[in-house]
Amino acid sequence: MANRTGCWVLALLALAACGEESSGGAGGGGGTGSAAAAGAGSGGDAGGGAAGSGGGAGGGGAGTGGAAGTGGAAGGGGAGAGGAGASGGSAGSGGGAGSAAALPVVGGCTVFQPDSPWNADISAAPVHPRHAQYLAAFDEDPGERTVHLDLGSTETYYGIPYSVVPEAQPLVSITYGVGGENYANESDPGPFPIPLDAPIEGQDGSVDPSSGDRHVLVIQQGSCILYELYHAVRTASPAGFRCSSSARWDLKLNSTRPAGWTSADAAGLPIFPGLLRYEELAAGAIRHALRVTAPRAQRAYIAPASHFGPNDDATLPPYGVRLRLRADFDDSAYSPLARVLLTALKRYGLIYADQGSGWYVSGTSNPALEPLIEELHQTRPLPSSAFEFVVTGTAVCGHGAPGACN
Repeated sequence: MANRTGCWVLALLALAACGEESSGGAGGGGGTGSAAAAGAGSGGDAGGGAAGSGGGAGGGGAGTGGAAGTGGAAGGGGAGAGGAGASGGSAGSGGGAGSAAALPVVGGCTVFQPDSPWNADISAAPVHPRHAQYLAAFDEDPGERTVHLDLGSTETYYGIPYSVVPEAQPLVSITYGVGGENYANESDPGPFPIPLDAPIEGQDGSVDPSSGDRHVLVIQQGSCILYELYHAVRTASPAGFRCSSSARWDLKLNSTRPAGWTSADAAGLPIFPGLLRYEELAAGAIRHALRVTAPRAQRAYIAPASHFGPNDDATLPPYGVRLRLRADFDDSAYSPLARVLLTALKRYGLIYADQGSGWYVSGTSNPALEPLIEELHQTRPLPSSAFEFVVTGTAVCGHGAPGACN
């Protein structure tokens, strides 16, 4: 996460679900999951920190996101979803809710509820009065004024990977403090059911990253809890992970972080619900908002976000603000796969989650995404001018008068 202010909690989201229908390679006991790891050029802090040491053995390998195929559940051992989740306020408003049958499902778990802001149709939401200012802020870099899919095809170090584990996944130690950042007081404490070989964002094959956001995302089947870590580094003694912050999300609920708290994302949002995944594209529909980054954020937020950006400037977008592809944008020249994405961008849009490169949309890597990446990055770029910011709730201001940021 880039330029965090205040304590940021790494969202450790535990999803207890039955059978991952679209995760990556199958996990074996102790084997490394075959997920695409996360990304260069993505939004978020480049924070320093020690490189991860190889963790100890055990804790079964998890099936990871990114590649199509069967979800891998790894084996055995101790039980339990670790850490008490911080309770939060109600989720933000905005748009009509979809039906339960239309909810995104991973590992047998629905990802939040029909009335969750993540699953809300914002196609009829009014255009934000600060649309022009927010658009200018997203467009700050002249070289970043088209949508960039922040994921890869065969490159394991692009994108944000995730793992799906069984309910009996053994618990491991979670400790805090990496690269001078320690947000234990805004974190849900461990231990957590995270495999010791879980993929870390930025991992290049078997080589762990030494910088970047280094997120770890794990969905636990059965409990439908999602665990997320920020600045994760493997530890051998105690066996587990050291991180800057951690968070736990119950995907059966629509709760948010406590007011002012961060998560694995700067905005205090979960990461996994906003990822672009090939499996959804191939199925013909994405039914949720997608995560996007931009260079600078205002010291304000809109629910379901819960954390302030660093800048006292009302012309900058607050975390949690939503934007959508304009309804009149002509997508007839795009490929069928791209049209699935563009339809979702018109209906569910993007949610501003972290500071970073402008217009970077997060997702999991998959070889099958190569044609879409080439189309949007080279053949038919999707211009920023085709988007509009919309009103989905009232911003909480961290500077000036209470209504100064709306």
